Amino acid sequence: MHPSHEDQLLRLKKVEGQVRGIQTMIEERRYCMDLISQIRAVTGALRKIESGILESHLQHCVNDAITSKNKKNAELKIKEITQLFEKNR
Repeated sequence: MHPSHEDQLLRLKKVEGQVRGIQTMIEERRYCMDLISQIRAVTGALRKIESGILESHLQHCVNDAITSKNKKNAELKIKEITQLFEKNR
């Protein structure tokens, strides 16, 4: 496992606990705005995790592909990222 992924895994476990908390809040019929606040916190945490993984991918996988002088592999890595962002618009 890549060292930065250990940190991301810990963050995901925290998010998992937050999601369970939201489930409990719904079961307890808590106030809608409190639910939304917690959902936004989870969404923000997931975005930070995503950013961290993307940064790690760029620094290691993409950088390695570019510095390896393998133009085809470098182009593939760039295409992967482009397709991912196009798909999620």
